[in-house]
Amino acid sequence: MAVWLGVRTFTMRGERGAGASASRTRSCLVATLLARLRRLHRLSAPGLIASSSQPACPMRRPALVCCLLAALSGCTAISKMAAPSNVRAWEPDQAHLPYCDFHGNQVVVYNVRNCRYVGDDAYVVAFEDRSYDMSRLAGVDFFMIPFENMPRLAHTMLSFEFVEPDGRREYLAVSIEIRKEQGETYAAWKGSARQYELMYVLADERDVIQLRTNHRGEEVYRYRTTATPDQARTLLTDVLLRANQLAARPEFYDTLTNNCTTNLVDHINRIKPNRVAYDYRVLLPGYSDKLAYEEGLIVAQGTFEETKQRAYINGKALAAANRPDFSHAIRR
Repeated sequence: MAVWLGVRTFTMRGERGAGASASRTRSCLVATLLARLRRLHRLSAPGLIASSSQPACPMRRPALVCCLLAALSGCTAISKMAAPSNVRAWEPDQAHLPYCDFHGNQVVVYNVRNCRYVGDDAYVVAFEDRSYDMSRLAGVDFFMIPFENMPRLAHTMLSFEFVEPDGRREYLAVSIEIRKEQGETYAAWKGSARQYELMYVLADERDVIQLRTNHRGEEVYRYRTTATPDQARTLLTDVLLRANQLAARPEFYDTLTNNCTTNLVDHINRIKPNRVAYDYRVLLPGYSDKLAYEEGLIVAQGTFEETKQRAYINGKALAAANRPDFSHAIRR
């Protein structure tokens, strides 16, 4: 059963500073490119490109290298970059990194985010410590949020479902994001130039979903995965250990190789090696739901087009805004 252990709250007004990351150079490192090339060379080994259910993707290393070069084309100078850090002036909704302690079947997750939004930039933010019984974990859902005007790109998330003895359901969402400094905004080129740290946001599902459906006006698709309860437990354990790792050793976010979707693929492939093909639909995650459908990772409800149509939750989310049964409502 989820237990409230503590809470830290404060109010954030919708005001943004400017130039929050001026202290960090925008130059690219040659070492960054070389590291990425080495990583992509490793990821594009035959065991990860091919999958059991479909032929290898035609997008090979030359095309991936071109993507890297294009992403880095705005760089004009070479200088030494600062190391990643967990100590900066962060945006309030990302001020606290999550971490966890395991005690048998119980896991205590610290700094679970539970914001209540007035708008995208106006909210009351709360960080809570919650306890979860891993033996109550029933399954996991996959969310995909395409970028506006760039549907080939998308943000991807997971949400883990716990079923209590009385039938109530609790959800722990996992959103892998850049960790923004105050006044900082996302730009793909900056993500390729070591300008952001990586953060695992562990949150109440109503926080990360309502923010996108009800306040940002983004399209959100929810797919039930085919993961068994045992597989869901193994996956969540791996995710939580990764959150602990980042709390101890920060990493830079990378637009191509260390982002939301690549980390989810890494988690799945650590549980079952080579389960997910590392192809263009990982680099262009707006197609990741089609990849998951073809790989049998999500529950099919007819054709892919029919499954995707049923997965669209915005109407349900808007109708259930701020209701206690929000998570139930978007699954009806």
